[in-house]
Amino acid sequence: LGGGKAVIIGNPNAIKTPTLLGAYGRFVESLGGTYVTAGDVGTNSDDLDIIAEETAHVVGKNTTAGGTGDSGPQTALGVFLSLLAAAESTWGSDDLTGKRVGVEGAGKVGYNLVALLRDAGAEVIVSDSYAPALDRIALDFPGVTVGSDIIGADIDVYAPCAMGATLDASSVARLSASIVCGAANNQLLTPDVEALLAAREIVWVPDYVANAGGLIQVEGELRGKDSAEVMATIGKIRDTVAGIFAIARTEGILLGAAADRLAEDRIAAAQN
Repeated sequence: LGGGKAVIIGNPNAIKTPTLLGAYGRFVESLGGTYVTAGDVGTNSDDLDIIAEETAHVVGKNTTAGGTGDSGPQTALGVFLSLLAAAESTWGSDDLTGKRVGVEGAGKVGYNLVALLRDAGAEVIVSDSYAPALDRIALDFPGVTVGSDIIGADIDVYAPCAMGATLDASSVARLSASIVCGAANNQLLTPDVEALLAAREIVWVPDYVANAGGLIQVEGELRGKDSAEVMATIGKIRDTVAGIFAIARTEGILLGAAADRLAEDRIAAAQN
């Protein structure tokens, strides 16, 4: 789970058709279940329903098609819970009232994260290269600021929720945030960027921990778990992040190394 990725390269607004999705579904089926596909950037549950016409190895379908629906809200919830743990460790309180959070990406995850942040009293600034996504934000969340340069903005939290590799030596030097916590995959251009963040006393919540909520949801769909069990597991993300902070403090290591240590310990325990 989470160990593979399939990509159709192209602008989904230009090339995505039922014919293309059907062809992709047949390709997934040809792998015989060694790979299970799901949604991500540029796809939605309606697309996955079409893919499911050609293969059983797909999760994230609409509930009418036997799935659990869009995984964006649960991914956003995991990011939010991770941020609460990071805030408590960094600032001594998980109260986000008045904190300025820059959300980069206003898609399925970013949109839902904005809703959670607003409910928690945070001030939110959002950017996205897709104008209709920003229009939706402006319509649904009056008072949210739309910006073009989140990394360079005056913010307390940087929440990358678009494409990855936005953090490198130059962007870290421009970052004013105390915490980086978002849903994007592979946020660090190279692993050594975390040390650059640490040198500036910027906390980075490892992306594969913060964005686990959606994966937990579709794993539940794959295994036939009920929604209460799935939501309880997603709720544990905050404790997991708090545990990673504790490991990092105790062992004097970076949070990325602490997360890897915890993951490796869990894998080893499962193999015994």
